[in-house]
Amino acid sequence: MKRSFSELLKASFKSEDTEEWLDVHFTRPIGLAFALMWEKLGVHPNAITIVSIFLGVGAGWMFQYDDIVSNVWGVVLLMFANFCDSTDGQLARLTGKKTLVGRVLDGFSGDVWFFAIYVAIVVRLWNEPIPFLGGETWGIFIFLICLYAGVWCHSPQSSLADYYRQIHLYFLLGKKGSELDDSATQMKKYEELTWTGNFIGKIFYKNYAAYCRSQEKRTPKFQAFFREVKRKYPDAEQMPQSLRDEFRKGSLPLMKFTNLLTFNSRAIIIYITCLAGVPYIYPIIEITVFTAMYMYMHKTHEKTCERLVGGIRN
Repeated sequence: MKRSFSELLKASFKSEDTEEWLDVHFTRPIGLAFALMWEKLGVHPNAITIVSIFLGVGAGWMFQYDDIVSNVWGVVLLMFANFCDSTDGQLARLTGKKTLVGRVLDGFSGDVWFFAIYVAIVVRLWNEPIPFLGGETWGIFIFLICLYAGVWCHSPQSSLADYYRQIHLYFLLGKKGSELDDSATQMKKYEELTWTGNFIGKIFYKNYAAYCRSQEKRTPKFQAFFREVKRKYPDAEQMPQSLRDEFRKGSLPLMKFTNLLTFNSRAIIIYITCLAGVPYIYPIIEITVFTAMYMYMHKTHEKTCERLVGGIRN
């Protein structure tokens, strides 16, 4: 029986808990329309992700200029990069073509977009005067600000936000509904491969294991709680609904922060600041406002896990 567009749209969501309002009402419907078109053409989701990388880099290129026309093109290109990012995930879920490589490539694409945008901000402002400092140019200062915002703020914020979403989906839908991974499993896959004929695979699993490990190191209370959960309920399907509900009660309010720390809010701020001619405001918001949200999200999630682990052990 053929499903309607609305039914397909709902089926393409990860979950209602983790979907952002703007995505549900704007990005996902457009992404689904593209997904249905690409499905008819037999295009693999990973190919769409690669297209998004070029679009995102093109957006960064446009944001280096200070004229409105170039910046509008930057907005358009970044929006289409995001549509492609939504499309590849929706297409993968609808066709069952979800792969670990696709998931990691999806995350990598977003990193490339924002790297290009940070570089564009540096190039654009390097010789521009710093406001209120009597003609002193940004120079190395804007490079250091963007470096700090991108490496020490944006990157950990995004990775932990994604981790918390996957954790939430694990307790909500079980292992099949989540992409929650651990470093030990990825290292095992790395060690099982030989370098001969598997060079790319070895590099891939080594780096992905390091990525997972960075998430685990920042969440000690969750790791202790999760170890107890897996010890008591080796199969996620064995978890009682009461435990799922209790975890969801503490985790659900944080989903709005995981959404704020991913694409949409960042993109909107980039659009506004670049079009208004004040792109330096974006990395400053990364360092201040987004870092404050990140710290609150992390502290609250760890506190929830610390409270729940006692009930598991008893």
